[in-house]
Formats: sequence, structure tokens, C-alpha cells
Amino acid sequence: MSKRDLLLEVGLEEMPARFVALAAAQLKEKVEKWLAAERIPFDQIISMESPRRFAVLINGLAEKQPDRNDEAKGPARKIAQDEAGNWSKAALGFARSNGVEPDQLYFKDVNGVEYVHARKSEAGKETKTLLPQLADVIAGMNFPKNMRWGANDLKYVRPIRWMVALFGEEVIELEIAGVKSGRISRGHRFLGKDVEINSPAEYASKLAEQHVMVNPEERRATIVEQIRRMEQENGWKIPMDEGLLDEVVHLVEYPTALYGTFEEEFLTIPREVLVTSMREHQRYFPVENAQGQLLNHFVTVRNGDSRALENVAKGNEKVLRARLSDARFFYVEDQKLPIENCLKRLETIVFHEELGTIGDKVRRVRKTAAQIAEKLGVSQEEAKQVDRIAEIAKFDLVTNMVGEFPELQGIMGEDYARKAGENEIVAGGVFEHYLPRFAGDLTPKSAQGAIVSLADKLDTIIGIFSIGIVPTGSQDPYGLRRMAAGIVTILLERGWQLSLDQLWDATLETYAAQGVNKRTVEEVKKDLVDFFGLRLKNVLQENGVRYDVVDAVLSADLSYVPEILAKAKALMTAVSDEEFKLIVEQFNRVNNLAQKAEADQVDEALFVEDVERSLYQAYLSVQQEVAGLKDQEKALATLATLREPIKAFFDKVMVMAEDQAVRANRLGLLLRLSRLIFAYADFSKLVFA
Repeated sequence: MSKRDLLLEVGLEEMPARFVALAAAQLKEKVEKWLAAERIPFDQIISMESPRRFAVLINGLAEKQPDRNDEAKGPARKIAQDEAGNWSKAALGFARSNGVEPDQLYFKDVNGVEYVHARKSEAGKETKTLLPQLADVIAGMNFPKNMRWGANDLKYVRPIRWMVALFGEEVIELEIAGVKSGRISRGHRFLGKDVEINSPAEYASKLAEQHVMVNPEERRATIVEQIRRMEQENGWKIPMDEGLLDEVVHLVEYPTALYGTFEEEFLTIPREVLVTSMREHQRYFPVENAQGQLLNHFVTVRNGDSRALENVAKGNEKVLRARLSDARFFYVEDQKLPIENCLKRLETIVFHEELGTIGDKVRRVRKTAAQIAEKLGVSQEEAKQVDRIAEIAKFDLVTNMVGEFPELQGIMGEDYARKAGENEIVAGGVFEHYLPRFAGDLTPKSAQGAIVSLADKLDTIIGIFSIGIVPTGSQDPYGLRRMAAGIVTILLERGWQLSLDQLWDATLETYAAQGVNKRTVEEVKKDLVDFFGLRLKNVLQENGVRYDVVDAVLSADLSYVPEILAKAKALMTAVSDEEFKLIVEQFNRVNNLAQKAEADQVDEALFVEDVERSLYQAYLSVQQEVAGLKDQEKALATLATLREPIKAFFDKVMVMAEDQAVRANRLGLLLRLSRLIFAYADFSKLVFA
């Protein structure tokens, strides 16, 4: 089958950097799906993009659909024909729908039943006759934000200015919003010219001649190479934030890195402020010395060549100087604000219209944090520190610096609190109470900061749940999943014996006192169990726990997070042992019969057989031994000792005895056993080969 390459390029006004890669990936995905739907084979599809275009290059696209020879299955013979052998309406309808004459129908045996069949033959269409449909594929793309232009009804990420559509050397005619396709692409806005593309294979090289690198990985490699060369020439370290690097890659078509300088006096501003100001406002990379100390230099990437870089550097220096002057002014002015004054202003900032102000939130968090501290048995001094952290944790939200850079919340709070004379633990806790902010982030160093972090996150989650907003699907506007994951991470790392129920109850009490709940405690708790269960499931899976073991431990109890992981690890070791399978069989047998029990009363006087007494004594001994046992491997091993007395019991005893009292007594014993065993995990969930 003969093949050609296909090039499809959509040229637009500059797109926001965050949309560029998404647009190119979406075009690739949609074109792939269209090709599959149209049954057009191809070798590979390559995605390319820059701020002013997204494109796909398809290598080895077949010039023709393969011919189609399909066999369609219709109704059974008894439905397809009457007693005289004439075709029924069902059979005739089947023939029409498949484009064949009734005399072309035939029967085939399928699992002992004859069904009518039809063979459909269809010649493959020429690919070039189908390619104009790609206009609908392009027009049907979706973007986070759209705009209209001119008199067009089309909503698109940015106005379309040109299109290139080549199948081999042949132009495919497309038209979208009045723009017709051709073979003319556009080079760099200032350094390049329009360029004629004669074949798909020369697309990248022709645009490179016009100062456009259409391969984003090539742009990335160029930027990294230039910055690394700058490091070597100057003895610097230039940390490259991956998020910033991604953005810069999609801001330029022809990258040239350069550096500038700012006054050393600005280095008196905290590092986080300088780096954030350079990154967020100007998309600059900071510069460090070999020891990791910030220097009064910055690196930026120009969308152009190396001509007149000195002038470009001076222009960037001027802009940055103004930004840093503002930052310095904010920093100095913020320190003039007493913390207590800031706390008063929190009463005017709405946390949520149904949950009150940030001031209301602070009061709730203080109460919850105090309860957590009490349950953990911290010292009186530590309890005071917990309360002070909770009291001032949000004060920096009203500062100029956080108003300008919201991502500095907590960071500036710690700095300002330290300068205001707060205890070191308290100042650090102001930052730590936000941790962890994302997967893999730092966790609070101090127990005091960790306690307030739990209280703050619980307050948000339970508050939002209490007014009936529960994350569904991918919708989570308040970041509640991230907060729940943070709670689980802290509990695991600290190993605290705090049950989730205790934490939920502490927070629910504070909300009940404020009187803002729209739902019952039971409704909220039910959602919390499901919500945290999913977070715990993720943690277990990340630790390599089998799906059935995950189900087993999560079905038993969600109370103590560190215990859940420890139980899962113990079970993961045990399930590979053939002997453990026999133990689980006995456990499940106990559980199955225990479902018939109406009560768990056990009267030793009603024991008839010695094996009943032995099993009861074994139960009491194991119950006492596992109570409060922290070592979950040992706890599982202790439960496993019940296997022999259970087996002996079932070998010698008829549980469903005719004597009702004896029967109830035996079922009560099994119910007690089941509750003890299945409090560890739901062993019926385990799967053995």
C-alpha cells in the first residue's frame, strides 16, 4: 500500500504559555482518533508547537483505506424465516441495513444455534477525499479559555491566522473561520519571513531557517545548554525550576539566554521574596554562588537572537529594579504592622460565606488544636505554643507582600513573626501549618506545627462537607483531597495514635458550637469515611500493597492511620505463605457462622465439649494479648494461633445443635471470635491462587 506524509499546522496569535503544549497534545489525540475511526493506517504521528502554532506530522499515512470485508450477524433462524422458509420482516430489515439482497443472506451455526449472516464488502476510499474532514477536527478543539474575533461564530484559544495542510506535496483544502489552508507558514514574528513548505518532511528545517524551533524539546535543550554554559563561564549555580522552564519553553520560538544585574542592596530582602518576584512577574531564573547563596544577578530567555543583548539586559534590569523596589517597600511596611492589628483585620476577610470569616476559622482551629494537643498529652509549654501558632497562623494574609504574592503565605508569616519577637517554635509553626502543600512536599518539623496543620486542614474539610459540598469526579475547587492526603501523611510520619474519628469529632464540635452545620453529624461522617478511605487507598497502593490486601485492611477500620499501613505490610508478607491460606480459611469459616448469631453472650456452663472451653480460653488469651499491641506483625501472628483451637472446635462440635441454648452459646462464641479477628482486617477479601 502506497503512503505519504501529512502535515497539519494551525497558526494563531500568541497563545498563553500554559495552553501551548495542551493544544498540541489535543490536536494529536483528536487526529489519531479520527484516523482510527476512518480506518486509515499510518506509521507514526509527531506533535510540534510554539507560541504561535500547533502542528502534527504524520509519517507513512496510507493513500487509501483498506478494503472492507465484514460479516454481520443477524437474528436466529426461527426469527429470520417462517415455517415455509420465507424471509421474515426481521431478516429483510437486517438485509437492508447491511446493504445486501435477501438472496445473499446465509446461516451459520453459533454455539449450536443457527443465525442469519450477511457479508458486506466495501472498497476503501482515497485518503485525500477524507482529509478535508480535518477542518471539523481542528474547529472542534477545546481550550480552558476561548475568544471570538471578527464576525466569526467560532470560539477558539486565539484567532487563527494561517493553516498549512499538505498530503505529500499536495495541498488539502481546509477552511476555518475564513482562513483557507495552503503551503505558506510564517517564521519568527521579527526575525523570519513567510516560508513555503513543499513537503511535510521539510517543515521543521524550513521554519528553523526562519528562526522558529517547532520542536519544544529542542527549545528546552537549547535553553538548558545556554544556561549551563553561563554557569561554567561565571562560576555560578543557576537553579532551574521545572515549572518555570516549561513556561519559558512555551513563551519563545527562538530562545537566547542572557543575564542581568540588580543592586546588591536588594539582597537584604528575604530570598523567597526575590525569587518569587523574579519568577512570577518576570519569568527570570535566580543566580547563586557555589555555596548556594543568592547573587544580585538573574537569567532570562529572549525570544530572538543574540543581537544587542546588552540593550535587552538593561531593559530587563530596569523592569526588575522597579519590581524589587516595590517588594522592598512592602517588606519594610509590613514589619510596621503589629501582629495583633493584623489579627483584627482577619475579622473582615471572608473564609466562606456560610462558614464565616478568617477570624472565625482561627477561633475554630484554636479549639480543635487544643483538643488534639490534649489527646497527645503534650506539655503545658507545648500546648501554649500550639495555641499561639493557631492564633497567629493566618496574620500574614493581610500583609502587602502576601497580597502581592499569595504563594508566600506562611513564608512571610514566619519571617515577620520572628522579627516581631515570637518564639522560634511559634514562628516556624506559622509556616509549617501549611505543610504539606502538595504530594512529596515537606512536612512540619515541630509537633506543634503538625498539630495546627491537622487542625487547620480538618477545619476546612469538615466545614466544606458540613455545608454539603463534597468533591466529585475531578472537581475539587477547595483542594480538599490535597488536604486530606496531607493529614494522612502527617499521621503516618508522626506515628501518632490519633484516630480519625477523634480528629473529626474534635472539629465537628467546634462547628456545632458555631451553629453553621447544614447537615447532620452522621451524614458528614459517612462522607468523611469514604473520602479518607480513598486517600488511604492511594497511600497503600503507593507502598506497593496488593488490591485485595488494601480492601481487607480498609474494610475493617479506618481509625488509626499508622496501624493501617502496618497491618497492610504484615498481610503482604503473610499472604505469600501457603500456611496462611489455611489460617484464613478457618477465620472465614468463623465469620460465616457468626452471622447467624443474635447475641455475643457466652456462658461457660453451657459448654458441652472440651474443645469449646479450649477455644474460649484461647479467645480470652489472644484478646488480652493483642489489646493495645503496636506491633502489627506480632498481632497477626497472635491471631494466627487461634487456627488450631478453631479447627479442633469445628472437627468435634456441631455448631447448630438442637438445644437452642447450646446453639446460641456456640454462635455467641463465634461472634466474639469474628469481631476480634476481623477487627484486624476483613480476611474474606483476601485472594489466594
